Amino acid sequence: MIAAPEIPSEFSFTQDTDTRFSSDTDFSEDLDGRSATSAKGKGKKGKKAAGEKGKGGKGAGRINGHHQENGMENMMLFEVVKLGRSAMQSVVDDWIESYKHDRDVALLDLINFFIQCSGCKGVVSGEMFRNMQNSEIIRRMTEEFDEDSGDYPLTIAGPQWKKFKSSFCEFISVLVRQCQYSIIYDEYMMDTVISLLTGLSDSQVRAFRHTSTLAAMKLMTALVNVALNLSINMDNTQRQYEAERNKMVAKRANDRLELLLQKRKELQENQDEIENMMNAIFKGVFVHRYRDSIAEIRAICIEEIGVWMKLYSDAFLNDSYLKYVGWTMHDKQGEVRLKCLTALQGLYYNRELNARLELFTSRFKDRIVSMTLDKEYDVAVQAIKLLTLVLNSTDEVLTPEDCESVYHLVYSAHRPVAIAAGEFLFKKLFSQREPEEEGAPKRRGRQSPNANLIKTTVFFFLESELHEHAAYLVDSLWECGAELLKDWECMISLLLDDPLPGEEALTDRQETALIEIMLCTVRQAAECHPPVGRGTGKRYAVDAEKVTNLLQLPQFFDLEIYTTGRLEKHLESLLRQIREIVEKHTDTEVLEACSKTYHALCNEEFTIFNRVDIARSQLLDELVDKFNRLLEDFLQEGEDADEDDAYQVLSTLKRITAFHNAHDLSGWDLFTSNFKLLNTGIENGDMPEQIVIHSLQCTHYVILWHLAKLSEGSSRKEDMVTLRKQMRAFCMMCQRYLTNVNTAVKEQAFTILCDLLLIFSHQMVSGGREHLEPLVYSPEDSLQSELLSFILNHVFIDQDDDTNSTDGQQDDEAVKIEALHKRRNLLAAYCKLIIYCVVEMKTGADIFKQYMRYYNDYGDIIKETMSKTRQIDKIQCAKTLILSLQQLFNEMLSDLGHGFDRSSSSFCGIKELARRFSLTFGLDQVKTRDAIAMLHKDGIEFAFKEPSPQGEGGPPLNLAFLDILSEFSSKLMRQDKRTVHMYLERFMTFQMALQREDCWLPLISYRNSLQAGGDDDTMSVMSGYSSRGSSIRSKKTKPPAATAGTSAAKRKLPEEESSSSEVWQQNMQTPVMMPSPHLTSTAMRDPKRGRDDSYMGVYPLPHDQQQPHQHPQHHQQTPQHHQTPMDYNSQVTWMLAQRQQEEARQQQERAMNYAKLRTNLQHAIRRGTGLMEEDEEPIVEDVMMSSEGRMDDLNEGMDFDTIDIDLPPSKNRRERSELKPDYFDPASIMDESVLGVGMF
Repeated sequence: MIAAPEIPSEFSFTQDTDTRFSSDTDFSEDLDGRSATSAKGKGKKGKKAAGEKGKGGKGAGRINGHHQENGMENMMLFEVVKLGRSAMQSVVDDWIESYKHDRDVALLDLINFFIQCSGCKGVVSGEMFRNMQNSEIIRRMTEEFDEDSGDYPLTIAGPQWKKFKSSFCEFISVLVRQCQYSIIYDEYMMDTVISLLTGLSDSQVRAFRHTSTLAAMKLMTALVNVALNLSINMDNTQRQYEAERNKMVAKRANDRLELLLQKRKELQENQDEIENMMNAIFKGVFVHRYRDSIAEIRAICIEEIGVWMKLYSDAFLNDSYLKYVGWTMHDKQGEVRLKCLTALQGLYYNRELNARLELFTSRFKDRIVSMTLDKEYDVAVQAIKLLTLVLNSTDEVLTPEDCESVYHLVYSAHRPVAIAAGEFLFKKLFSQREPEEEGAPKRRGRQSPNANLIKTTVFFFLESELHEHAAYLVDSLWECGAELLKDWECMISLLLDDPLPGEEALTDRQETALIEIMLCTVRQAAECHPPVGRGTGKRYAVDAEKVTNLLQLPQFFDLEIYTTGRLEKHLESLLRQIREIVEKHTDTEVLEACSKTYHALCNEEFTIFNRVDIARSQLLDELVDKFNRLLEDFLQEGEDADEDDAYQVLSTLKRITAFHNAHDLSGWDLFTSNFKLLNTGIENGDMPEQIVIHSLQCTHYVILWHLAKLSEGSSRKEDMVTLRKQMRAFCMMCQRYLTNVNTAVKEQAFTILCDLLLIFSHQMVSGGREHLEPLVYSPEDSLQSELLSFILNHVFIDQDDDTNSTDGQQDDEAVKIEALHKRRNLLAAYCKLIIYCVVEMKTGADIFKQYMRYYNDYGDIIKETMSKTRQIDKIQCAKTLILSLQQLFNEMLSDLGHGFDRSSSSFCGIKELARRFSLTFGLDQVKTRDAIAMLHKDGIEFAFKEPSPQGEGGPPLNLAFLDILSEFSSKLMRQDKRTVHMYLERFMTFQMALQREDCWLPLISYRNSLQAGGDDDTMSVMSGYSSRGSSIRSKKTKPPAATAGTSAAKRKLPEEESSSSEVWQQNMQTPVMMPSPHLTSTAMRDPKRGRDDSYMGVYPLPHDQQQPHQHPQHHQQTPQHHQTPMDYNSQVTWMLAQRQQEEARQQQERAMNYAKLRTNLQHAIRRGTGLMEEDEEPIVEDVMMSSEGRMDDLNEGMDFDTIDIDLPPSKNRRERSELKPDYFDPASIMDESVLGVGMF
């Protein structure tokens, strides 16, 4: 044995596995009570310096003779194993030579081999190997996987990968076998490999987990072989030592005794090393992976533990290991159950091991017997074969009841099952025949040894009353008892010869049975093929997937052919087969297919209706009677009811529910029995999940069929009252089941509740169904709250939090997609309640706020819901959107506190959601005008709702919400921005306007967003309405207001626009904390002025300090909103006075410049070519006067003060010589071809 230095810590499996071993509760015992540490502990250290791995001399840059650059070496081992052409012995020998030359480089090659075999494109470099921990390397490799493909070498199809698995397993086996005398004991190579495989087997990546588990199990098998060899060598050495020691002292060789003693000690140390390695693999990999979610991984573990127990029974064949096989026999996948049975067959075949299997047999015998009826035929066949081996080992284990459960399978339609059962029957009943005396003449006829066996066959055939088909019995026994069945001479003798003294003669019934059996044996020998239903003939009635599709064929039949072609017998055969399928299957899809087929055949237009209706009624009568009888017994037994009773109730209820979906079963009064069942489930709380689910569904069908009959209008008042009571009682029952501990039950109750609330909503009376008004049902607030809570707790969850995935399939993508599909259906069901106004629209706020977080899963549903609610009520939809943002804002405050950072991800997420909401309003500002205005109103009130947590002078608690609200400012029309700005200032104090700290930035930003666009050309804002305005305008001044026709036509649209603004203003409550400010004209504001200037002049001066040049209209309109002015200090008064003087001067300058520029534009147009003289002024003047007139009308429609001015000439888009046309401005369609003037 070659001793090696310490184990590197980054691949020390002692450190990686100690923690998880200590928490393992499944494995109660280890090998012979020894500790499961991964190394001897003698001479080992827990840490190795990083530089020690670099030792190796000049060979460090080459791996298996191949040069490496920057760690990206050629995957030599993987390529060789992948091709599978080279002898594995030589490949392993080359690697061993490389390991002896430089073990770090060779181990790095081996590590990359396992990584590459997992399908990972990443490469572990030398630097990673030296400096990174095991988990870090695996995490790095996980990032290198191809996310678009789930294939890896063990699962890829094709001839290139056909032999990869066998070559991979062979490489590991040969590697351990070649290293068993030295390298595996160096405390370095095996420690590193086991640590790597243990870490990979615990990965979330399926390819890593599958490949590493297979490698670890094969490595364990190879170590078992090594341990077995060591055990044999130790026994031989011990015998040699005992033989030498027992010699006489004179003949005893002390040197040989010492050598044998030293050899035995060395072998014992090696044995301890191997057992430690096996313990590490077993506890680190097997104990966790035998219950993996992937069935293939579980099957690998069970297959290999069977090999270990068979090879090294002294160490592994005990109850500590057998229990894993026994537990896994209950696996849901047939592949895994099959591996359990084949592993046990290898153990029971060896009779020397039977004594060690007694406890296991007594514990799991019943499970093996039940597996003879497994739905997977391969599993059933192997279970029968295993019982046959148990029968060979001892006759006392299997009881007569156990044997009888196998006997009847000789009549199975599946021939392999029947043949296996025939072999069991032959072993049990016919194996003990009378021995013939040596030298005595062979007895024939009635006196032959087969006579009693033939009689036994006749007796067995007659006792099996359920199967009176001798041909099937003969076929089942043909392969194992052909010699007996072909003894026709004995059969004829039993029929013709007189019975021997003391022998009973055959009765008439027994003779008839014997003749039938003899005929079947002759036919079997002559025709050499099995009876009908076995052999080449295929039957699909037992295959759920195939029979579901086959059942759809009668739905397309020409049903008249049964009558015209006199094919009634075929119709009877079809109905009989459908009935058999209903009685045999419990799969929902199969039962629904049967129900649809009956519905297609029960067509009153065809003459076969009566025949099919009778068959259907007979079937339903039997099902309902059986259900009521089983349910009564089941409810009486209560907690004492066993699984068989529950299964009978469930299977019958499934069949009834499937038929109730397509057929009216009102005549059977299923509501009472189902409601009683559901009520018992609520009271006791122990009703099986599937029974509750199908009972809810069946009761739902009862309600719907009752409503369908009442909708025809020919119903009685008593029926209406009955349905109303049943519907309300059932809704209350579903509401109670919303709090059930079982998720599937809650989902079923939720779905049914949503359907019922939608069906029995106020819309059911539309379409001439006013007589159904007493049935209208509106959910109470408590029910609405519970429905919303269900959605929040079961739909808006992360994928990993979904606990509904079936065991063993949690990593399967198909299961995840199915779970997502189920959650989408739940969300859609609730959103329909919002859209059809069954629940209040404001409940949609909790849905809308999830739009960004769950955009990939539910974005389309939430967006469509917002669109539908906006069509119903624009204003209420806007209030719901702003409410959802407010809820998110409050949640953020509760999590982060009032001093949160506005650059945080939470706040930015809310702001981004607001931006998305804003985009959903579209580009038509007129349609969404009122809704956007109401949204800003609610947002402003929320921002100033709570006082400052910092006391007086600090910003309000929710002031940062204005930053979110600013995302909707672009959707405000220009005049509405002024109205919203005025409403905002009612909440502000003068000190707020002067604040410039960071905490006040949301207010500053929001005010800027409301003032943005204030200097834009009014013509471009209003030109969209020019086509609907007046076509006749004066060139110079507006006509007086007394001119009714022209003025009314010109002011039609502005009045409509201002009216909605006025209504909105009337609905707003003016806070008492703020005086109403004066608003100056924003159309004249110079955009180049600084931000600070834009906030000056918006608060009124005291009356005694106002400037004399102010417009008189200010004093006329102010009182309707004005309150007692604030007493400002002299400095602020002086600043405001200076501000107003500056504005007055700028107004005069702009008016003069605009007049000059308008004159120049008129001269330029007159100089244009191709323009008629009479048209040159009216075209431009009409456009300009239109804009000017619109501005005047707009000012008149607003409730605050404005100045009647002309537009600044510098802001007219069509006079900017260096700008491109605004293609979003309708005025831009007046291009050069219309005006005849170059615009650029």
